[in-house]
Amino acid sequence: MTIHDTLEATRTPAVATGVATARRQGIAIGEFQIHRGRVTLRKTGNSAAIDRRLIIELLVWWRFQLCIRVIGAWVRLSRRSAPTIWFTPHRPHSRYMVQAAAIVDGMRTARTPDEADVAFAFDDATVAAPPSAQCLPALNFGCTDISKSRVATMFEVAFGYPLAIDPHNWPDEAVEKSEANGAHDGQIVQCPVVPRQGRTYQRMIDTVRADGFAYDLRTHVIDHRPVIVWEKQRAADRRFLPPNISVRALDPAAVFSDGEIAAIGNFTRAMGADWCGLDILRDRDGRIYVVDLNKTDAGPIIALPLRAQLAGTLRLARALRAMIEARRTAFEPSAPH
Repeated sequence: MTIHDTLEATRTPAVATGVATARRQGIAIGEFQIHRGRVTLRKTGNSAAIDRRLIIELLVWWRFQLCIRVIGAWVRLSRRSAPTIWFTPHRPHSRYMVQAAAIVDGMRTARTPDEADVAFAFDDATVAAPPSAQCLPALNFGCTDISKSRVATMFEVAFGYPLAIDPHNWPDEAVEKSEANGAHDGQIVQCPVVPRQGRTYQRMIDTVRADGFAYDLRTHVIDHRPVIVWEKQRAADRRFLPPNISVRALDPAAVFSDGEIAAIGNFTRAMGADWCGLDILRDRDGRIYVVDLNKTDAGPIIALPLRAQLAGTLRLARALRAMIEARRTAFEPSAPH
């Protein structure tokens, strides 16, 4: 669970109204608005009460931020050079993992594309306009639609079996959820059922193991290769919502077969995602299902000890740097920048 998860988990139906109200009232601090005892993420309208749990999570997050900035400063002093990233159309806050990975590895954020070694498309939206083409190696520029229906379509292409179902004819339980990324509003419904507007329907993946808990496999994929898997344990009756009961880091090769790793890479290519976090579920029948792709994943996971948070971020940073260096080597600019 991250600070971002806390806000996403309390999304209300009146998101547009919440955004408008937050912009008019309260105290603005960066991406956040504080008003009447609640903190709101201004872009989406997601909010959470300012309570003891949120304060503890903020303290954990600030401790992590202090550590990555100290490590990043040391890395910059010890290295002659580091890649510079130009984020477009938005510059990510350090609560997003791509920025945390860049910071801890000593990378810098460019103010203009002329100063950068690589361009990274960053827009925390389910469907986004394609960024303007730049004479730079481009990352995530093709990942403009991460809606649930798009994920399901590309999943079936990559894996060869379906995730989406037709709720009119499906004879079993299914999961109903909104198309929006990070809504955490999934619910189990009994089919057949008349579909609701703006909702998508997927097969019910049974992730409950013999111990009675449900498990998610949060998988970071960089340059179309899984880098690290966070196995999240949750209560079976709250499988769609934080908090996590426990989290542990696993090597992708210990979780997925070679065929599954290849299919994950094919899926992210089809989605146009060079950097992303995938929510993967393994059903009791043994098959895995990619149910969500997050191109703007936030972190770290609050349930992890600091050492694990830092180790995971450093692992992502190494993979990010390797991808940037490979793209720079392969890139042949059409014009000077």
